[in-house]
Amino acid sequence: MDLFDYARQNNMKKESPLAARMRPKTLDEVVGQQHIIGKDKLLYRAIKADKISSIILYGPPGTGKTTLAKVIANTTQADFMQINATVAGKKDMEEVVEKAKNNRGMYQKKTILFIDEIHRFNKGQQDYLLPFVEDGTVILIGATTENPYFEVNGALLSRSVIFELKPLTAEDIGILIDRAVYDTEKGMGSYQAEIDADARDFLADLADGDARHALNAVELGVMTTDRSSDGKIHITRQVAEECIQKKVARYDKDGDNHYDTISAFIKSLRGSDPDAAVYYLARMLNAGEDPKFITRRMMVSASEDVGNADPQAMQIAVSAALAVERLGMPEARITLAQAAAYIATAPKSNSSIIAIDEAMQTVNETGNLPIPVHLQDAHYKSAGKLGHGVGYKYAHDYPNHYVEQQYLPCELNGIRFYRPSENGYEAEIQEHMNFLKDHVKNEKDGGTEK
Repeated sequence: MDLFDYARQNNMKKESPLAARMRPKTLDEVVGQQHIIGKDKLLYRAIKADKISSIILYGPPGTGKTTLAKVIANTTQADFMQINATVAGKKDMEEVVEKAKNNRGMYQKKTILFIDEIHRFNKGQQDYLLPFVEDGTVILIGATTENPYFEVNGALLSRSVIFELKPLTAEDIGILIDRAVYDTEKGMGSYQAEIDADARDFLADLADGDARHALNAVELGVMTTDRSSDGKIHITRQVAEECIQKKVARYDKDGDNHYDTISAFIKSLRGSDPDAAVYYLARMLNAGEDPKFITRRMMVSASEDVGNADPQAMQIAVSAALAVERLGMPEARITLAQAAAYIATAPKSNSSIIAIDEAMQTVNETGNLPIPVHLQDAHYKSAGKLGHGVGYKYAHDYPNHYVEQQYLPCELNGIRFYRPSENGYEAEIQEHMNFLKDHVKNEKDGGTEK
């Protein structure tokens, strides 16, 4: 490294974004992700012992994937190399592999290769790495925001341990915000700034698990806010609102507004009012509500309030949940609106929830009643001696693929849990069940029962 390179790197450290400067160098500085880097966890022990094997770090933006890779770089005795899949090509990988071979052959030194955005590599590029990962020439650390089971070569996955990083909690991000404001070495402490508690909580909440988003807002606030009469820069709620480009909404994810809004949304779906449903959806999205939470509630509504009156509603809700995961915001707002409008306008039935609640209550009251012998499994060796399966009528051997026989335990004979409504497809279900039973009754009356 010459003097110009040294000066350039020092300038980059000073001028790089706050989120980059605040990146932890040791495991003890990392905030959050205790489910994988808690002191009793595998990844923590592997990093501390410098015994890292190939891993894939998977999680949303701003959750610390690159941070963990940098911590490993600062901890390991191995040669640490980094490339970004958005700009790297096969030539870059060939150079890494060649250097790794030299490290291994000449210096008995391991090489760790960190590939950021590994999902951006095509199949051919991932295949190229496979033999070198398999024989230990390189230890792979891949980072991806996409589900690795969809985007990463299955052979690479089978040779790697996958660690899923979760969105940081508001408390985690609050800790990082305080560090950013008051840390004089890596943060903005030299600017003599202070942040109000409600401003910190607002940024932590609106960051939606993305530390980088919050730290960028802090940096913008400190750099663009005039000093007050006391000589300090005060980051107020208003400043925070402007810096994160989010208007203040009367919405607290842990308070009444959160529960009131989601309640109004669900009741609008149930009440078949698509306009109100989309309105409350917009309020939640505007306030930074987690889209995945909204889709979970829509899946519940699709079963609880629509059910088999329109079975397609559940498929729409599940598809919306998958689309939200794959698309992200802001595009996912359209998918959410489509699903909400569909569920709101679908015919309604709560027969499914009544059925399962009544069945659960019956199980609680009666315990494990004996299963009718003719329904018990007849395939294992001693089943025949016990009479299991004897007398069972195979439905497909009968007209309309239906035959009357005892399915419930004998003590519950005749009880009904599922009672289809007269709405939507459930009316057809009821008509079909009536047809089957009437047909059997007519067969009996005509003396032609099989």
